[in-house]
Amino acid sequence: MHFLDQYAYGLWGSVLFNIVMFGGFVYLAFRPQTKRDWRTLGAFTSFMVALFAEMFGFPLTIYILTSVLGNRYPVLDPFTHLNGHLWVAFAGGSQSVYAILHPLSNIFIFAGLMIIVVGWRGIHGGNGELVTGGIYRLVRHPQYSGFMVMILGFLIQWPTIITLVMAPSLLIMYSRLAKKEEKVMITEFGEAYLQYRERVPAFIPKMRTKVSEEQI
Repeated sequence: MHFLDQYAYGLWGSVLFNIVMFGGFVYLAFRPQTKRDWRTLGAFTSFMVALFAEMFGFPLTIYILTSVLGNRYPVLDPFTHLNGHLWVAFAGGSQSVYAILHPLSNIFIFAGLMIIVVGWRGIHGGNGELVTGGIYRLVRHPQYSGFMVMILGFLIQWPTIITLVMAPSLLIMYSRLAKKEEKVMITEFGEAYLQYRERVPAFIPKMRTKVSEEQI
C-alpha cells in the first residue's frame, strides 16, 4: 500500500518532531532577543503546534467538515494522508494536485526561512546604525515578511480550520508589532528613517519597471 493511501493520524511522535524541528530552525534563523521578538516567535510556534497536531495527530478539521457535509464530502476515505490535505480532498483526491502543491509549499516555507535569516544578518550587522542596504532596500521588515511567507507555505501544504483562522490574526499582529518598532526607529533615527519609510514598503517589495527614453 502506498503511504499516501494509509491512515496518517495518531502519530504524536511525528507531531513533536516537526514542532521541534521547524521551531528550532526558526529560532536559529530569527534569534529572538527582545520581548517583542519572543512574542513574534511564540505566536508563530502556536501556529505550528495547531498545524502539526492536525497534520499527524487528531484531524479535527476533517471531523468537522465530514459531519457538516456528510455524503457531500468530496472523497470517500478522508483519513488517508493524501485526502487529509484539504486542497487535494476538494479536488476529488487528485494526486496531481498533491504533487504540485506539496513542493510548492516547501519552496514558500524555506524561502520564508531564508528571508528571516538574511533580515537578521542585515540588522545585526548594522552595529546600531540605520540599515537600508541589502534586503532592506526592498522591504523595511524582512523578518516579518519571512514569517508571512512561511505561513502562506504552511497553508498551502496543510490548511486547517484553526490555522486558516489564526493566519490573518498573525498577520495583523505582525503588522502592529512592525508599527511599534517603527516608532522606536523614528525616535532613534528621526528624519533619516522617515525618508527611508517613504521609499521602501513595509512587507512586500515594489514591482519596479524601468522604461527607457526610447520607449516613451
